[in-house]
Amino acid sequence: MPINIAIDGPAGAGKSTVAKALAKEMGYIYVDTGAMYRAMALSVLRAGIDPQDEAAVTEACGQVSVSLEYRDGVQQILLNGENVTGLIRTEEVGNMASAISGYKTVREKLVELQRELAARKDVVMDGRDIGTCVLPYADLKVYLTASSRVRAKRRYRELVEKGEECSLDAIEKDIIDRDNRDMTREVSPLRQAEDAVLLDSSNMTLKEVLDELLSLAEDAGTRGCCGC
Repeated sequence: MPINIAIDGPAGAGKSTVAKALAKEMGYIYVDTGAMYRAMALSVLRAGIDPQDEAAVTEACGQVSVSLEYRDGVQQILLNGENVTGLIRTEEVGNMASAISGYKTVREKLVELQRELAARKDVVMDGRDIGTCVLPYADLKVYLTASSRVRAKRRYRELVEKGEECSLDAIEKDIIDRDNRDMTREVSPLRQAEDAVLLDSSNMTLKEVLDELLSLAEDAGTRGCCGC
């Protein structure tokens, strides 16, 4: 049976970075579910659809194809056959993804694809509802979080390194607003699964978080004797 590791948590907690590193260390496939929602959000933005118009979003969802490819072990996101991996990491797309991800039709479409992947391969999957909804029987569940200020500083550094002008306070407010939307939506809200391990990375380095996850994976019996 394939082994599944689920990592959930709020925006900016470092889920994707550490999940990607964990998958590489263990020889598993990394599945960035957030990127799938961002691809859907990009299609909505391109169509000029109001995110509050659930009917229009639902109709658009039915006409969109989102799929994954792996090239040299790196996940690529395809939107209607177009590789949009490099186009989905903007704040605008992230906010749209948060706004539409609570719609039942959007989630059903993408969750089906995520489950199909996990049924075939050993995966490390990160998102908002992996341990509670997508993979409720995952071999290991982790809820990774950090304070809103720490998460804002991380995002601020990323944007500054890209040469973008931004405000730390504005980024933190955006993160808090996104947390609220994710935690209060009716469909699959962000929350810690009852059997998930809580890991606060506020005062931890990436290596420290990765080492802790590797230890948890070993305790859960998801690593072979050779550590791969």
